[in-house]
Amino acid sequence: MMKNNRVYSVLFNKCPRCGQGDFFVTKSAYSFKFDQMNKSCPHCGENLVPEPGFYQGALYMSYAFYVVFMLIYFFVFIHFFEPYLDYFLYSIIPVLIFLTPLFYRMARRAWLAIFISPASEEVAGKR
Repeated sequence: MMKNNRVYSVLFNKCPRCGQGDFFVTKSAYSFKFDQMNKSCPHCGENLVPEPGFYQGALYMSYAFYVVFMLIYFFVFIHFFEPYLDYFLYSIIPVLIFLTPLFYRMARRAWLAIFISPASEEVAGKR
């Protein structure tokens, strides 16, 4: 599997340029330091904070993740648990609160991955 592609970096907390350095300080989205980012990639040195306010666009990415998740969650309830549709309403808020740190981190990685292209194999191997 090619480790320096955008999808891999978004899903596995990696630098979008090299696919090896960690994007966030901690591996887990469920720690007290879940929101602390590395300022630059520990492996290739890529700047992970290009400018002040850069990650405001990640709010829109996060919103998109929430909408997609809620639609999938709703359709699962409609097709498999229709007699228990009230449980959808009771469960959606706690589930979204539980997923907030995960979506926060994924949105930031996805937003940066839009603007930074992965390095080619030979360039990534030289770094």
